[in-house]
Amino acid sequence: MTQDPQGFDKEPEVPDAEAATPEAPVESAASDELGGGAAPEEDGGSAEPQASPDQKDAKDRQDVALTAQLDQARSALTERTQDLQRLQAEFQNYRRRVERDRIAVKEMAVANLLTELLPVLDDIGRARDHGELVGGFKQVAESLETVAAKMGLMQFGKEGEPFDPMVHEALMHSYSPDVTETTCVQILQPGYRIGERTIRPARVGVAEPQPGKPADQDESTPEKEDGGGPDEG
Repeated sequence: MTQDPQGFDKEPEVPDAEAATPEAPVESAASDELGGGAAPEEDGGSAEPQASPDQKDAKDRQDVALTAQLDQARSALTERTQDLQRLQAEFQNYRRRVERDRIAVKEMAVANLLTELLPVLDDIGRARDHGELVGGFKQVAESLETVAAKMGLMQFGKEGEPFDPMVHEALMHSYSPDVTETTCVQILQPGYRIGERTIRPARVGVAEPQPGKPADQDESTPEKEDGGGPDEG
């Protein structure tokens, strides 16, 4: 019988890949890779690339475009500022108109209220003239007159003052030698005003100077001297 050779029963030993690979070549390759990547950076940092004419033209066009946009933005800002100033002026005018209208409406409402109270004030005045304003009625009347005065109501019209058709209404007319101009000699109903606004004129009786009244002689005129007659015989 044929015998197997000695040593064929064992498996052959396979060398380890890591052990078989030499370390020196790996480090050398890594150093080559690092060195190869760093070399272009050193070469590139040493010299700057020069811009071509096309790049310069593109940059000039970009600068012109940016300048145009800046001018357009400044123009828009100026227009918006003017619009804002115009709106602010219009708002101020609106506020003044509203305030003026508010005051006018308030004065009109007060005037309408006081106009309705004028007949009551006339009755109080007549009661006072006849001596009937006494007791509790007197206190109520005085309180009403005080409130009306606080609201701005003023009474006018006195005997002896010159007649003014703007504030007086003549209901009676006569002639008198005691006046030199048209004068209010009788107050039939007093007038009332609020501030400068007349809500009812004073109703009066007026007197004018008598027509054909000779002019007053000047007392300083010297009398006729004697001796102006015919000569004595």
